[in-house]
Amino acid sequence: MFTSSKNSFFVLRFSLAAVFIWFGTDKFLDPIYWLNAWIPGWLITFLAKFNISGTQFIYINGIFEILVGLSLVFEIFMKAFSLLAILFLVTILIVNGFSEVTIRDIGLMGGFLAIMLWPNDRVSRY
Repeated sequence: MFTSSKNSFFVLRFSLAAVFIWFGTDKFLDPIYWLNAWIPGWLITFLAKFNISGTQFIYINGIFEILVGLSLVFEIFMKAFSLLAILFLVTILIVNGFSEVTIRDIGLMGGFLAIMLWPNDRVSRY
């Protein structure tokens, strides 16, 4: 009764959307935490060469994450945003290295890959 492609796709989309909208919104609520906890000093120095402050970089990340979440909620450009989200998470893995946090990110990448591989027949609406 509750097992269907429609329900599976809905749960997958909205779970990933919730994570990305949450983290994206939190970047606007507490940018200093994100800047101090997750952005290496060398990246801040690199961004300064382009007149981008660390806080601006955090806000840009927040906007991107919210857009990813909204694309999943409204089923707009989901596959494109899923690819961008995977690249974003891979970049985080490269910049911050492997840790217990990146295990979560690998799970998120798997979810986005599932969306990218989901059949195009709009299963979510049946």
